[in-house]
Amino acid sequence: MVSGLEVADIFRRYGELYRQTHDGHLGRVERRVMSAVEMCRTARLGGHVQQCQDCDTVRIAYNSCRNRHCPKCQGQASRDWLAARQADLLPVGYFHLVFTLPQQIAAIAFQNKEKVYTILFRAVAETLRRIAADPRHLGAEIGFIAVLHSWGQNLHYHPHLHCIVPGGGLSFDQSRWVACRKSFFLPVRVLSRLFRRLFLEELKQVYDQGQLRFFGDIAGLADPAAFNRTIKHMRRIDRVVYAKPPFAGPKQVLAYLGRYTHRITISNSRLVNIDGDRVTFRWKDYRHGSKQNVMTLDADEFIRRFLLHTLPEGLHRMRHYGLLANGHRQQKLDRCRRLLNVRPPEPSVEEPDAKPPPLAHRCPCCGGTMSIIGARNPSKPTCRPAWNDSS
Repeated sequence: MVSGLEVADIFRRYGELYRQTHDGHLGRVERRVMSAVEMCRTARLGGHVQQCQDCDTVRIAYNSCRNRHCPKCQGQASRDWLAARQADLLPVGYFHLVFTLPQQIAAIAFQNKEKVYTILFRAVAETLRRIAADPRHLGAEIGFIAVLHSWGQNLHYHPHLHCIVPGGGLSFDQSRWVACRKSFFLPVRVLSRLFRRLFLEELKQVYDQGQLRFFGDIAGLADPAAFNRTIKHMRRIDRVVYAKPPFAGPKQVLAYLGRYTHRITISNSRLVNIDGDRVTFRWKDYRHGSKQNVMTLDADEFIRRFLLHTLPEGLHRMRHYGLLANGHRQQKLDRCRRLLNVRPPEPSVEEPDAKPPPLAHRCPCCGGTMSIIGARNPSKPTCRPAWNDSS
C-alpha cells in the first residue's frame, strides 16, 4: 500500500502515456487539468521560502495550481467559502433536493456540457421558484444554493444538481416569514413533472436552433425524428427528483455544504493502492446501504473517468438563487431575520494570537508560525518526479 498516494502521482506516472494514446480525443480543458494537477505544489510552479519565528527552521513551500479539479486545492477553497457563508444561515430547517438527468439525456449532456448544464440550472431554478410560489404549496419567495456534480462514487458520468434550501420563504409582500412543514418542503412528484417538462422544452428548443452536436454512439440523434423519439420517451420517465430528509439545523447544513460545494471527482483520501498499471480506490455503494467497497481500474481507465468530469471554462458549478442571489442577499436575509425575530450575526473580530496558524503556515518541527522570507521562481525539472513504490 502506498502511503500518501495522490491523484497527482497517478497523473505524473501515467499522464504522458495517456496523452499519447488519446492525443486525438483530448481537448484543451482536459489537457490543462492534467497539467495543473501534475504541477500542483511542485518546483514547476515556484513558491516561497519560509522560516519559523521560534526555531529558525527553513523550508520551501511550493505554490498550488488553484485548478478547481485539483484534489489538493479544493480543501482550503471550501474552508474559505464556508467561513463566508456562516453569516447567511437562518435559524430554520434546511432541505436537500437532488435533480438528476436520465441516462439517455446524460449522454447528450456529456457531448454538450455547456449548453445542457446551463439548461439544467435554469430548469431547476424555475421549477423550485414556481412550485414554492404557488399558494397551494408554500406561497413564498425562497432561496437556495445549487451545486453541480457529474460523478458517482465509481467515477462514472452521472450529472445531477444538489440543492440546499431553507425550509420556508418570504411572503410576496415581505410582511411575514412563511414556514413549511417540519419534515416536508415541496411535493416531489409535482417538482419532478414540472422539472421534466421545463428541461425537455428548453433542450428541444436548443436542438431546433442547431446548438447541439452528436457523435459516437449517439450520432443518430442528429436526425430530428430520432431526437424527437428520445424526447417523447423521456417525457414518460417520472422520477428525476429526490428529496433527502431535512437537516437538524444550520450547523449540520454547514458541515454538509463543506462536503459538497467544493468536492471534486475523487479525493486523495479514497485512493488505496497502485500495483503495476492498476489503481485501487474506495467507493460507497449507495444502492446497498452505503456499503464500503474497493474498485481496481487500469490507470488509463482511471484517468479517463477522472477527465469525464472536467467543466467547460467559465461555467459556474455553484449558483445562488432567490433570497440567496448575490445581488440582494444581504438585504433579503436581514428582512428574514427581522421577521424571524433573530439577531443578525456579529461581525467576527480577528485576534492574531487567539488561534494557532493554519497548518500550511506551522513549523513542522515545533508548530510555531512560519514567515515568508523569500521567493522561489518556477523551474522545469530535468526528470520525472520520483515515485515511491514502497509497500
